[in-house]
Amino acid sequence: MQQPRKGFTLIELLVVIAIIGILSTLAAYSFNLARQKGRDAKRVADMDQVQKGLELFFIENETYPVVASATVLGGASAQILSDAGFTALGSETGVTHMGQVPSNLTPGGADYVYTSTDAAGSACTSSPCVSYTMTFSLESITGSLSAGAHTASPSGIQ
Repeated sequence: MQQPRKGFTLIELLVVIAIIGILSTLAAYSFNLARQKGRDAKRVADMDQVQKGLELFFIENETYPVVASATVLGGASAQILSDAGFTALGSETGVTHMGQVPSNLTPGGADYVYTSTDAAGSACTSSPCVSYTMTFSLESITGSLSAGAHTASPSGIQ
């Protein structure tokens, strides 16, 4: 009479290891996808928050902040939005319309860039600036927005 075997065969062990490998790969992919979508959701929320600050600035000053050239928001130094426009944290004057201006999350996105425009639609170098454009990019589809470059303006996010 044959004794029952103890343990697993090599084939059984290889099958279990392969299944565990496939499951861990799928879990890692899902985790990275969730992180990517989280970064994109924060980018859209950042643009919405800056737009609200710019509208408060416009209501108070009857112009959008004047910038001589495209300005990276929340770049290397912390910025706020006060009556003087986008200024370094600690050098604000007058009413503060937005606390620290957010900067883009990395990896996977371009800087947030603000440009003001005059009534003719060209770069605004003196007040009043009647519009603005902020550019940003998304890594993946977020809501109704596709992956890639987008703009935010007084009319919304496109």
